[in-house]
Amino acid sequence: MLILLSPSKGQDFDHHPLQQHSQPVLIKEASSLAKELKSYQPQQISELMSISENLSQLNYDRFQAFKTPLKLGVAKQAALAFKGDVYTGLDAQSMQEKQWEYAQKNLRILSGLYGYLKPLDLILPYRLEMKTKLPTAVGENLYQFWGDKVTHLINDELGSGTMESNNVVVNLASKEYYKAVKPKLLNSPVLNIDFKETKNGKTRVIAFYAKVARGMLARTMIDHQVTNIEQIKKLSFAGYSYREDLSKDLNWVFERPQPAPKK
Repeated sequence: MLILLSPSKGQDFDHHPLQQHSQPVLIKEASSLAKELKSYQPQQISELMSISENLSQLNYDRFQAFKTPLKLGVAKQAALAFKGDVYTGLDAQSMQEKQWEYAQKNLRILSGLYGYLKPLDLILPYRLEMKTKLPTAVGENLYQFWGDKVTHLINDELGSGTMESNNVVVNLASKEYYKAVKPKLLNSPVLNIDFKETKNGKTRVIAFYAKVARGMLARTMIDHQVTNIEQIKKLSFAGYSYREDLSKDLNWVFERPQPAPKK
């Protein structure tokens, strides 16, 4: 079983005492992208990414400083470095050894710069969304740059998966990032999960809550060491529970009463 998450724009590279780490499997490709972006001036980065002058200067400096091999202290484990709604839900900072072991085996983070990350893979500070139209020698955007690489890595890890064998992709990534996967080339089934809120008799997806819920479900699966997708149906967290009546085939829904806004 592999759980897919998106990265986040926000990142935190303050010190963290965890020493265990690994290296991104697609570091050569990441280095190639960083080298391409080193040739961009701040104004070009601003136009490419539609970001402010201050952010473009920050990311210009980051790409100029990009250097391998990635070393702990300058680089940081991906699951600890990303900081955003999904990672609030994941709360990797509180994970212990057994949880990290499960996450390293079963959780993968899709990335515009690094392609395919394990939670303990070291990364440097960066900003490069998967939807960025960055021309390279192999295409006009990052989807073309990554091509089939991410899909092949998933196949390599899962083999020829079936529902019975539980070699299943649990897709908790956003549409933007999941587009880096080629579902028709996957050898395993894909389980898609939506998170919905119910208020005044109406059930709908609310983006902010859904992002946090993706991380929460990933963390709940880690905590329960889930190995069978039927176990996922039994999980509950933050008021969410599986709704069979709203689910169909491999498109499942977790629902809860919409919480009151925080004051």
